Amino acid sequence: MFTGIVEEVGEIVDLRHGEESAVLRVRGPLVTSDAHHGDSISVNGVCLTVTDLNGDTFGVDVMAETLARSGLGGLAVGSPVNLERAMAATGRLGGHLVQGHVDGTGTVRSRTPGEAWEVVEIALAPELSRYLVEKGSITIDGVSLTVVEVRPDAFTVSLIPTTLAETTLGALPVGAMVNLEVDVIGKYVATYLDRIGTGWATQDGDK
Repeated sequence: MFTGIVEEVGEIVDLRHGEESAVLRVRGPLVTSDAHHGDSISVNGVCLTVTDLNGDTFGVDVMAETLARSGLGGLAVGSPVNLERAMAATGRLGGHLVQGHVDGTGTVRSRTPGEAWEVVEIALAPELSRYLVEKGSITIDGVSLTVVEVRPDAFTVSLIPTTLAETTLGALPVGAMVNLEVDVIGKYVATYLDRIGTGWATQDGDK
């Protein structure tokens, strides 16, 4: 479990594609400082398991499902990535509950600078848009953000100077692909209501 508060921007230092998988090596001095084999680290919002450590780099395996659901397959050596270690039980939940299970991808449609912020519009599939609510939470490339406006095929977020400077979101061009994870609580509630509405019984006593 993560919070969507990026700890550092790392870098892809090696990328090897297989037929249905990939192996990444990522440089991240902070997240590797206390990492162990088997730990979970969020890479651009994707929860990945550390398979080996070498100095300030770590290796991860990326399976076909993850490649299909996220933009990790489009990374290259030198690509910057947002990194976050799994939240400690004694830590503060600074963002929101983030699983690191990407629901799909979106595309940067526009960027509008403001006085001390930037409004970014993200296009997404309608099946993901249905889970968004204004002032609700969304994770973009591992960054916990508040939804400003929701439309059937897009939504907007406001990026403060800290987010622009300390995550990869500050440099994303229009047209860039981003990983999206909708709020897990909203997703479960919506799915439950859908099942009740279609007559799919769940447990005795459900109304």
